[in-house]
Amino acid sequence: MSNGFETLAIHAGQEPDALTGAVVPPIYATSTYKQDGVGGLRSGYEYSRSANPTRTALEEALAAVEGGARGLAFASGLAAEDTLLRALCRPQDHIIIPNDAYGGTYRLFAKVHERWGLHYDPVPLHDLDAVAAAMTQKTRLVWVETPTNPLLGIADIAALAQLAHDNGALLVVDNTFASPYLQQPLALGADVVVHSTTKYVGGHSDVVGGALVAADAGLGEELAYHQNAMGGVAGPFDAWLTLRGLKTLAVRMDRHCDNAERVVDLLLAHPRVTGVLYPGLAEHPGHEVAAKQMKRFGGMVSFRVAGGEAEAVAVCDRARLFTLGESLGGVESLIEHPGRMTHASAAGSPLEVPADLVRLSVGIETIDDLLADLTQALG
Repeated sequence: MSNGFETLAIHAGQEPDALTGAVVPPIYATSTYKQDGVGGLRSGYEYSRSANPTRTALEEALAAVEGGARGLAFASGLAAEDTLLRALCRPQDHIIIPNDAYGGTYRLFAKVHERWGLHYDPVPLHDLDAVAAAMTQKTRLVWVETPTNPLLGIADIAALAQLAHDNGALLVVDNTFASPYLQQPLALGADVVVHSTTKYVGGHSDVVGGALVAADAGLGEELAYHQNAMGGVAGPFDAWLTLRGLKTLAVRMDRHCDNAERVVDLLLAHPRVTGVLYPGLAEHPGHEVAAKQMKRFGGMVSFRVAGGEAEAVAVCDRARLFTLGESLGGVESLIEHPGRMTHASAAGSPLEVPADLVRLSVGIETIDDLLADLTQALG
């Protein structure tokens, strides 16, 4: 009997505690474990960098909801990304990345890994011919974000998986924006899924974390070895908070999507908005692909305003219910200016974002209140 998404999110890896019957996994706030004789480990636990029961529960749940063989929880999304790159790549390897990748991911490639001989090319991933042309004999990974941050570009996961595999490369998909509820990259052929669990999976802006989910058990074991060797693991309380958030992911995402669709309607009708970026719009260049591979279109909305950068910043400053802040995916609505905030590290690069762009993370508040706040912020 196969269980649905909501059932897996609530029960996978989360059997009632054998000692007390507690239905919520305990927070195992311990660094080490008593051994039953030298080398006699209880349930395989010896040291909490290597494994911790609270983290194990989260990792099993993440693997279940993504349909993967192995899940791994990290201290942040970038810790997960760094571990993946060092586990799977060697100096002089080549990676294809989105030409509108998340600024922190770009910084990791450009300012950290490039110094150690890892080469990358930003490519418009919606253009399969451009991706094929960028492939080399040293291409190890094709790195996908879909939707992208903050331009909400869409890439065809199944087509890119085929292209990567035909060229001896692996496909990595950052599924943070869509969440496992709206999109299942492993089922479409991806080899590894990356998450900043800080965002929709955690969902309450109270924990920082990351995750990798591997489709193949052998690949998962290789990643797990490097997770332990490098040590950027999720602590037990962080794992517990993230697991709590995962339980309500489905119902939260439905409300995020409902509210985002109403926000998009308002923006489309507003005279001071010059463009709306949302994959749910029929005119969005990636709409057909998004409709094919996503359950719905998500809670992230970006838009451009008349008046350039100064007016985009002013809109952010005038917002009240939409909180001016970085990050995304929490129950509260956020507004930000990517060019000066989350994507400042990409300034002057091929990944620089438009100066008149505003990004919204649409929360789950009463929609009429959100619309009223946006109306007054736009002036």
